[in-house]
Amino acid sequence: MIGDVIARGGRKTLSKLLPTLKKDLSIDFVIAQGENSAGGFGHTLETTHEMIESGVDIITSGNHVWDKKDFIEELSKFSVPVLRPLNYPDITPGRGAIDIGPIAVINLIGRVFMGEYDSPFTAIDNLLSTGFGKGKPIFVDLHAETTSEKAAMGWYLDGKVTALVGTHTHVPTADCKILNKGTGFVSDLGMVGGIDSVIGIKTEDSLSRFLTGIPTRFTPVNEGKMMFCSVLIDVDEKTNYAKSIKRIDMETVI
Repeated sequence: MIGDVIARGGRKTLSKLLPTLKKDLSIDFVIAQGENSAGGFGHTLETTHEMIESGVDIITSGNHVWDKKDFIEELSKFSVPVLRPLNYPDITPGRGAIDIGPIAVINLIGRVFMGEYDSPFTAIDNLLSTGFGKGKPIFVDLHAETTSEKAAMGWYLDGKVTALVGTHTHVPTADCKILNKGTGFVSDLGMVGGIDSVIGIKTEDSLSRFLTGIPTRFTPVNEGKMMFCSVLIDVDEKTNYAKSIKRIDMETVI
């Protein structure tokens, strides 16, 4: 599971590193957070196909999923393996979970400092009660601001899913662990983006907003030193619980 892929630099880093990682580590399935993949905000059909060609199987999203209006039609048609958070209203375009091939994936969004969404706890309870993903590993991406909300969800889902990972802050956390009933957990995957940046954005753009308070156009870092942040989850094929979860973080130059 790969952290937030930031714009062209993130996509190029993904295409450079992921194919070799998949081969060297015998990776069966790749889930990546893609809501920042198109210029730092949202998805396009082109950026989605680029991530898939790099080796990603399922793309999750979050609060920026609607930023590129043309892409909403693709979500409505289910033409691409991109999820929007499950706890949007049922009438919202797209799907919040997918049961495909050997695994199932669920995308949630948090509510603390994030916005007015339905409860992610209730949403995933309702989905799991239908038998979704029964007999398969189930992986959950909770796109949320606070580590406390992510940790609470991890303990809530312990024993119900294979792994719960957090995304959104673009900062990798060092708390990978297997919870008591077998669910893998990490508070945040981190990002695939510029090292010399403020969470993937050019430092001068971010500093300008902090120093002046004036809204500034954010420009992502698309070249130079890049980080690739992810976790590798090994699944027990008999129980579908996580045997291990460990960080796979790399650096490269684009």
